[in-house]
Amino acid sequence: MNEHTVVTINGKEFLAEPGQNLLQLMNEAEEQVPQICYNESLGPIQTCDTCIVQVDGELTRACGTSVKAGMKVQTKLPHVHKAQKESLDRILEKHELYCTVCDYNNGSCEIHNTMAEFGLEHQSRPFQPTSYEKDDSGSFYRYDPDQCILCGRCVEVCQDVQVNETLTIDWDRKEPRVIWDNDVPIDESSCVNCGQCSTVCPCNAMMEKGMEGDAGFLTDTEPGLLKSMINLTKKVETGYGPLFAVSDTEAAMREEVIQKEKTVCTYCGVGCSFDVWTKGREILKVEPSAESPANGISTCIKGKFGWDYVNSEERLQKPLIRRGDHFEEVEWDEAIAHVADRMTEIKEEKGADHLAFISSSKATNEESYVMQKLARQVIGTNNVDNCSRYCQAPATKGLFRTVGYGGDSGSIDDIAASKLVLTIGSNTAESHPVLASRIKRSQKLFGQKLFVFDLRKHEMAKRADRFYQPKTGTDLVWLSAVAKYILDQGWEDKSFLEEWVNDFDAYRESLEPFTMAYASELTGIPEQELKDVAKEIAHSESVAICWAMGVTQHMLGSDTSTAISNLLLITGNYGKPGTGAYPLRGHNNVQGCSDFGSMPNFFPGYEATSDDDVRARYEKAWDATIPKEPGMDNHEMIEAIHNDELSMMYVMGEDTGVVDSNINYVTAAFEKLDLFIVQDLFLTKTAEYADVVLPASPSLEKEGTFTNTERRIQRLYQSFEPLKGTKPDWQIIQLIAKELGRDWNYQHPSEIMHEAAGLAPLFAGVHYDRLEGYKSLQWPVAEDGSDQPLLFTEGFPFEDKKAKLYPLTYELMYDTDEEYDLHVNNGRLLEHFHEGNMTYKSEGIRRKTPNAFVEVSQELAKERGIEEGAEVKLISESGEATGTVTVTDRVRGNELFLPLNDNGKSAINYLTDNRVDKDTDTPAYKEIAVKMKVLKKKGKSPIPHNNHRRGNPVPQKGVKVQEKWKREDYIFPGKGGR
Repeated sequence: MNEHTVVTINGKEFLAEPGQNLLQLMNEAEEQVPQICYNESLGPIQTCDTCIVQVDGELTRACGTSVKAGMKVQTKLPHVHKAQKESLDRILEKHELYCTVCDYNNGSCEIHNTMAEFGLEHQSRPFQPTSYEKDDSGSFYRYDPDQCILCGRCVEVCQDVQVNETLTIDWDRKEPRVIWDNDVPIDESSCVNCGQCSTVCPCNAMMEKGMEGDAGFLTDTEPGLLKSMINLTKKVETGYGPLFAVSDTEAAMREEVIQKEKTVCTYCGVGCSFDVWTKGREILKVEPSAESPANGISTCIKGKFGWDYVNSEERLQKPLIRRGDHFEEVEWDEAIAHVADRMTEIKEEKGADHLAFISSSKATNEESYVMQKLARQVIGTNNVDNCSRYCQAPATKGLFRTVGYGGDSGSIDDIAASKLVLTIGSNTAESHPVLASRIKRSQKLFGQKLFVFDLRKHEMAKRADRFYQPKTGTDLVWLSAVAKYILDQGWEDKSFLEEWVNDFDAYRESLEPFTMAYASELTGIPEQELKDVAKEIAHSESVAICWAMGVTQHMLGSDTSTAISNLLLITGNYGKPGTGAYPLRGHNNVQGCSDFGSMPNFFPGYEATSDDDVRARYEKAWDATIPKEPGMDNHEMIEAIHNDELSMMYVMGEDTGVVDSNINYVTAAFEKLDLFIVQDLFLTKTAEYADVVLPASPSLEKEGTFTNTERRIQRLYQSFEPLKGTKPDWQIIQLIAKELGRDWNYQHPSEIMHEAAGLAPLFAGVHYDRLEGYKSLQWPVAEDGSDQPLLFTEGFPFEDKKAKLYPLTYELMYDTDEEYDLHVNNGRLLEHFHEGNMTYKSEGIRRKTPNAFVEVSQELAKERGIEEGAEVKLISESGEATGTVTVTDRVRGNELFLPLNDNGKSAINYLTDNRVDKDTDTPAYKEIAVKMKVLKKKGKSPIPHNNHRRGNPVPQKGVKVQEKWKREDYIFPGKGGR
């Protein structure tokens, strides 16, 4: 039993946790006091002074007080009430109440609500506007100093939650204010537009631009008229009571026209969830909730502001059928009939295995399920795959080999709680920004150690306690050498190995070649530093390893992922909080798309198609005969087209012709197909090659579930009706199945999930009623609904419950040479996503980062005689790409970096070739050797002047409220004076 502390509040006794925050206890006990700067997600900030109470005879801030045994708290004494009123009056000196004509008057303004609940009728101190102008310079939110009460929430969230460290309050000014970097406009700062400042602002000081002039009935007014309305309201209303009554009525009217629906972000694999505020088809704002299980109140630029693509004029609204050299718009009935007729003809003429299906990591779990059902039940082929083949299949393979489940071992909370986090081949701050913030926060505030292994000196590398740049493709070597050294020193977790792990002897023998000398020679990391890493890992209380495409997109991606898991096993870093393997999933539903069966060798829940009992279960349920042998993966599909072994391809929500390796080879395959169907929101580069294009609906226009990188299944709700002429993917697939003779008759995605849960034991207890609102489940989910946020606490999913150490060998399979002397690395950018089909539709994002670029090291730039803005052509054995140079210390030597986020002349996959991971066929995107041709020696920088990369953050812890308390004009409320 935990010890408890008895605290007396207003004469009543309450049990508290030792050291608990007093204001938190009071809120739990429903002993309310005013509180404006306090936010449960941020903790005590102590700037507003409104929560003053008397503790053991002394006035103090409740939010800044920890409970002690025997503490006596009073909140209702006259002098306490007077001090609280004095604090509220000081706030109204800085904030003008004009609620009825304020866009923030939506029932959630904490200043409005606090004043009303307190019963404040009159303002003792008149509102004093500042001498500062409103800052409207940014793309997505604005700052109004005249409404800012200097509560510091925005600073706290920027410094210690997001940990971008852009915002501070300058307490030394005559008129203190929030400032960006070293006092520059929002647009010229290091602000990454995560939007968390506007999320936590208790009023309208920091507000999303999407809200301005649109949220209220009287808010779309010119500034001069607005001022007149405010002044008129003040003259008419004799006190705040009537003003609040009118504004509350207006706020209630807004509820009739503003819809708020919970959704799950459609970008990376973190799985942020939030409410989307809409008015008609207009998106007013995205509002995260403390209830959000993966992200809490956090967001990034894409999740908070990257939704313009939903209402883009480029959305397809009619099915298209190719007639000769052009597309013709047709009705849905004609398109579906055409697809079904051509599929049938090809199947009858050439057989079911001449048809292939690629599902989408942007589609829902239910849509992945029906796509593979269409392939297996209706057509009779296992030729179905998804884009995890491009990124995460090697990580899944490595985990299946060793621990039996192909997903994250725990939750983001476990990563945050770990004593030591390693990131390998992961630009986490840009690829998974909200998850990266949890690491940054733990490192900054709670002493977590961060070791980063990567080619580039990106943000996480700069923040790391230790940063290493191993030669590309050699991570397996240092991982294995570190494991060998740990075993040689006797530092392994012997009891864990004995109880939970098999195949130790064979594994240990396989490590013999991986000496420190060998590892140092191949990786370039000094021996002593590798020994230090080994010691830190072996002796740390808990270790979590995160990795991404810098590991998986190599010819040895599966083996390197396996080496990571091996290292975790020998050190006992599975099955306890703060430990485990975390292959960070790149797309919002790349985990779920595989989970629900869009794979050539697995049914939903990773049950093999070759398993007779499993296959019989599906054959009975679906009244169909299903092939035993695995089908083609998407890499094999392209080869099969070239070999005349595949005649039809159906691609859902995947721009294969841009994101697959070796674009020229892939698009040449598209041209050979007898039937090519593309289902998407836009006429993508891939769709340009199609015979039929079917217009789909994005996540905001449908219901379903996504599964994030934590194996967390979450519901999304519909914000809009599908755009006229479009349909959700599951409905399109169902129409095709019906035309082909299988009437599934699903009325709602919940019915699809119910069917999947009845067939796949991994999801046995997944039902929509268990996922309502912000509820979630992390698979495996038992029939009774119990899930497993942390895996392996009672063993591993093998027959004897023991994990398996997996022996590995190493051979250097890639290098540059004399002709192709430069290595091109590639990856994601914070503000754009993948090929950019969604994010380039956002004007605000595009003005900050309009194009991809080529990062060139300072030493290489000097050697080749080029400067910022140079134009270069990169030439590989497969093709060529051109781009504009930015000279930076993020890369070194002969390393180049080219972002993924381009589908034009700078697209990375003009350079990639057909080499793949030997175990999963994942393209070796990261193993590209090129030569460089200089087209222009210098020019305009591709990084705009207002890009956040040019900013100058100002790190500090919190708001530095002590600086406020030191000011001559500050007196603690209740002490007299001003």
